[in-house]
Amino acid sequence: MKSNLLYIGNKLSKHGYTVTSIETLGVLLEKEGYQLVYASSKKSKTIRMFDMIWATIKYRNKVDYVLIDTYSTKNFWYAFFVSQLCRILKMKYLPKLHGGDLPNRILRSPKMCDMIFKNAYGNVAPSLYLLEAFSNRGYAPIQYIPNTIELKNYPFKLRENTAPKLLWVRSFTSIYNPEMAIMVFQELKKEYPQAELCMVGPDKDGTLLKIKALAKKKRLDVKFTGKLSKQEWIKLSEGYDVFINTTHFDNTPVSVIEAMALGLPIVSTNVGGITYLLENNKTALLVNDNDMQGMTMAIKKIIQNRDLKQHLVKNAQHLVQEFDWDKVKNKWDEVLK
Repeated sequence: MKSNLLYIGNKLSKHGYTVTSIETLGVLLEKEGYQLVYASSKKSKTIRMFDMIWATIKYRNKVDYVLIDTYSTKNFWYAFFVSQLCRILKMKYLPKLHGGDLPNRILRSPKMCDMIFKNAYGNVAPSLYLLEAFSNRGYAPIQYIPNTIELKNYPFKLRENTAPKLLWVRSFTSIYNPEMAIMVFQELKKEYPQAELCMVGPDKDGTLLKIKALAKKKRLDVKFTGKLSKQEWIKLSEGYDVFINTTHFDNTPVSVIEAMALGLPIVSTNVGGITYLLENNKTALLVNDNDMQGMTMAIKKIIQNRDLKQHLVKNAQHLVQEFDWDKVKNKWDEVLK
């Protein structure tokens, strides 16, 4: 019989926010026979915190494990308070680590991080980058379980010819550096006036309005779709030929894994966990953080060199098999047995 779980995280898609792990992994675990309850879908951060605390108290004798989505930003405090409550109530909790900036959170808040991660039943790292950072800190036990997708839901498209049609998929927030996508697009249009850029994702901190204003100021016709369902952006991807990832910090972005599965060649900044996920000139073309000229040149290489593009896509297709739920679910069974 599978375990009963309380999943703590930001279940906020119904409020217009991006779907997060609590809504994707949770559904997959339920399909495997695990019984889950969730906290929280409350929009207010304060109410969400109290809802998480109340759920932990309410289900203290009804669940086997508490799975806690753990971030480096303000949402770090959800993990801190829930984990310490779990300690008091003698509940087994597992922080599921998110965000390429978590190693810096360890440096900024070492005592609080020790209180969370050294007392956990187990820590779950979705990237080799975080696995290494947490292992070096002495946080054990720690298990590498990558972010996952169901590959059967991602139809591979072989793009015989590559046009300068760029796709960017993230939430609009400064950490993901959407401004870089605009600047790269502007530079690319000097050589390819027919170039296109589509930016998919909801606003998170007011950045979307700034990026729209920047595109208008530079007289660039950028397509902004807002938040799309998974099925909608997968369908949309069929009309684009290069996926760009412009972030300042990263872990193992699901959007990049999805793009590889769909057959899109990747050009990404080489930051955080990207180094551990992608290999330059093998599974993607990587450039330095905020290197607009470097990203523009990398995109041109893919457009102009069909053999290079096919090489990247073929290797990425092989890599993405490791993230399929049929493989990853066995790792969760080991942790939650």
